[in-house]
This record gives sequence, C-alpha cells and structure tokens, in this order.
Amino acid sequence: MHRMKDYLIYTDVSTDIDPAVVKEKDIHFIPMNYTIGSEDRLCEGLEDDELLKKFYQGQRDGDLTHTSQITPQKYIDAFTPALAEGKDILYICLSSGLTKTYDSARLAKMELEETFPDAKVYPVDSLGATAGMGLLTEFATEYRDAGMTIEENVKALEDIRLNVNHLFMVEDLMYLKRGGRVSAATAVVGTMLNIKPILIIDENGKLVTIDKKRGVKPAIKDMIGMVKNTRDPQYHRYYFLHSDAPERADMLIEQIKEMDPEAVCKVRQLCPVIGAHTGPGMAAVVWVGDRKKLEEQNKKSN
Repeated sequence: MHRMKDYLIYTDVSTDIDPAVVKEKDIHFIPMNYTIGSEDRLCEGLEDDELLKKFYQGQRDGDLTHTSQITPQKYIDAFTPALAEGKDILYICLSSGLTKTYDSARLAKMELEETFPDAKVYPVDSLGATAGMGLLTEFATEYRDAGMTIEENVKALEDIRLNVNHLFMVEDLMYLKRGGRVSAATAVVGTMLNIKPILIIDENGKLVTIDKKRGVKPAIKDMIGMVKNTRDPQYHRYYFLHSDAPERADMLIEQIKEMDPEAVCKVRQLCPVIGAHTGPGMAAVVWVGDRKKLEEQNKKSN
C-alpha cells in the first residue's frame, strides 16, 4: 500500500489557539519579533498569561509597541530542517490584507523548492488573524488526520477560510490611530465619549470598522446579534479573545451560551503581535459562519 508523504503544519505566532491542540497535533510556529518600550522580544510560541498581562499593563503605562514582518530568510531557516528530512510543509499565514508576510513566505517557497526539488511548501493566506488562524490550523490538522494529501488540505482550507468570522471590540481608538485606521480627531473625540469601535476582517482580509457603540455593554450586545445572524448551525466552536480584559470575554461567553447551548468555548489572551496594534481592553469572538453575510448584514443595518 502506498503511504502518503508526511507533511508538517506550521503557522506563525500571531495565531491564537488552544495549547492542548498545539501539543496533541504537533503544530509548529514561525517566530516573530515585537518591541514594547525599549525592549525587543522574540515570540517563539504561545505566550503565558502572566507575560501577556505585563505586556498590556505596559501599554496602559504608556509603553509604545511595534512589530516587524517575517523575512523570507526566517522562513528558509525555519523550514529547512523539516524539508531536509523529506517532509513537506503546509503553512497558515497571517492575512495578506494586514501584512506582507505572505509575500515573504512565497519568496521563501520558491527558493526552498530550488534547494529541495522533491519538496513541497504551501503557504496558505488565512485572510484572517489570531484565533481565526487558530481555527484554520485546527481544521488543517483534522483534515491531515482524516487522510487528506497536502494539496487536498490546502484546497479545503482555501474553501473554508471565508467562513471564519472575526469580530473585535477595542477599548482605545488611539491604537487604531497609530495604525492609520482612524484619524487623530476621531480617536480623541471617540476616547473622550467612551466610543467602542467594532471591527471585522472583511473578505479581502482587511480590518474594517463596521459599527461604534457608546459603552461596553451595548457593543457586546451588538456583537452577539451579529454572531446570531451569521453563524453556521453545523458548527459550535467559538474562540474568545481579550487583551487583559477577561470580564469582557466572560460577557461574550455567557451570551453565546444562551444563544447556542452546544457552544464549545475556548478563551485566549490576545497574542502580543496583534495586541501591539489593538491595545489593552480588546474583546473578540471568532466563529464559523459566512463572512460575506456578516458584511452584508452590517451594510443593511447602516
């Protein structure tokens, strides 16, 4: 009987995912660099909660945070040992609508396939981030375990990626201002008026503000309505994210469980690579539904 060639599943450390799944399913990470204040850090895997709490407290205390893209050489260095052992690589990448790392991965792929002519390297543009990438990575391991070839797995991921929805509420508009998402005037006025912007990742993988609510509870209520109207009833998996604001994740979880009694809820603190751009106090939910439907619903309601 012909044995399917082994392949490894990689993602980068901007992914938020259940640590038990990482361990059980042998998921590999591409490291990323970030800075907080004057300190440079290398993130090589899932960070522990205490480090993340310090990171977000540093932001509250005024430390500036920055991230840097993954270079083609970093991919080459990370993938070479596995390819030298005869394994292929499936890599789930942060959205091309948010960063250029997907381009870097494709450049690395071309060079690596020249060095290892029998090898296959498949970067998959998640068109998502954080736990959206986490869900795709979970699906990738399940598809692999079900016997899919690497090519079949890539196709399945590309088919399902726009059914993974991301909904964020951010605390402080100033972080979005630094990233060019809102104007300085909007950020100042919004912060003074306790405005909570609600954002999605659209079908092009870009971060888009779709609503603004005055206060946390109205924002949470609005988010739950969007999940209810767009979720796929076949799926009961939800990821909840927060940046040192567990009570906000708890509010989301409580209402999701009322809506979907079969909900399987996983909670993670937001990784620093994404948290550098959203700031402390963020809360998010990620679920399986129709991303286009989410955008259409928002357009109708506005």
